[in-house]
Amino acid sequence: MISVEHVSMILPAAGRSVTILEDITFTVPPKQMVAVVGPSGSGKSTLLGLMAGLDKPTSGSITLEGTDITSLSENRMARFRREKVGYVFQSFHLIPTLTALENVAVPLELSGERAAGKRAAELLAAVGLSDRRGHYPVQLSGGEQQRVAVARAFACRPPILLADEPTGNLDSATGAQVIELLLALHRDYGTTLVLVTHDTTLAASMQRVLSLRDGRVESDSSLSFCESTVESTGERLSSEWVIPSIPLHSDSPIEPNS
Repeated sequence: MISVEHVSMILPAAGRSVTILEDITFTVPPKQMVAVVGPSGSGKSTLLGLMAGLDKPTSGSITLEGTDITSLSENRMARFRREKVGYVFQSFHLIPTLTALENVAVPLELSGERAAGKRAAELLAAVGLSDRRGHYPVQLSGGEQQRVAVARAFACRPPILLADEPTGNLDSATGAQVIELLLALHRDYGTTLVLVTHDTTLAASMQRVLSLRDGRVESDSSLSFCESTVESTGERLSSEWVIPSIPLHSDSPIEPNS
């Protein structure tokens, strides 16, 4: 469960104070899928970063899975985030000197997973990138990099997945693949999903849409589960790209690439 209570964010700029978020309050029950929308500068990405513990609000509190993260030290927040929160960045943020497999294995190694390499390979297979696991980020397309980033975010099986414009740097076809992947994680594991997006198709595939404007909640509406039709455009979410279930455990050996 996610609880945001009276959160405000005020930053100094050019000798004055700028209000980024003002008195934001909402609750996300477990397993819900929520899109946060709004015009540029409305505070969407700032809010998501606060929910991930990447920064602290000026006032208010944020509680994830029963823990008030605004009271945690930086080290405790890092440990908590590794166990409870997966984060997908718009610009991927893969480590350029590591292969796809090594990027996915990083959070597993940090959490003490003894079979980090095997688990990372399983995750890459689940997102359709078994044949790319030895490639570096510069050798991957934008869509492939984002799928690696999603696999990495979900590596430790966090109950909460946050995504900042996950399709923002992708073409529509590749973006649809990433949407299907995020929906598959929710479907298979009941992951609570909160994402920031300008993509109307992606927003329409969520259960709930939270709209921000000028740092405040403008509206909070529930949608039909996985509604794929966007009335304003008539677009429909593609169902052609099917994501296999991501295995929690596997006893079968993983063959190395030839």
